[in-house]
Amino acid sequence: QVQLVESGGGLVQPGGSLRLSCAASGSISSINEMGWYRQAPGKQRELVAQIFRGGSTSYADSAKGRFTISRDNAKTTVYLQMNSLKPEDTAVYYCTVFTLSLVRYWGQGTQVTVSS
Repeated sequence: QVQLVESGGGLVQPGGSLRLSCAASGSISSINEMGWYRQAPGKQRELVAQIFRGGSTSYADSAKGRFTISRDNAKTTVYLQMNSLKPEDTAVYYCTVFTLSLVRYWGQGTQVTVSS
């Protein structure tokens, strides 16, 4: 099993930046992919960014050029640096990992609100 603890959400003005962190514990060696999803009120949960075991990354079109996903050398913490934030980025952001045994785990979610 993998446990995920997120931090870093909050209220920011349009154009501002936030950095989300997600610390993983448990069966770390089984993690094949780490990533971030978000869910806005009344909308489906959507992929924001992901980083794979080998280090490659993938982004949703809405995140390209503004968000950067990264991880620490131990591959236990994943970050999401969000710049040039827009009101439409307002959502609950969820950290997720996908393991080699094809199980997905979710964090508890952290609220990001972009508003003036």
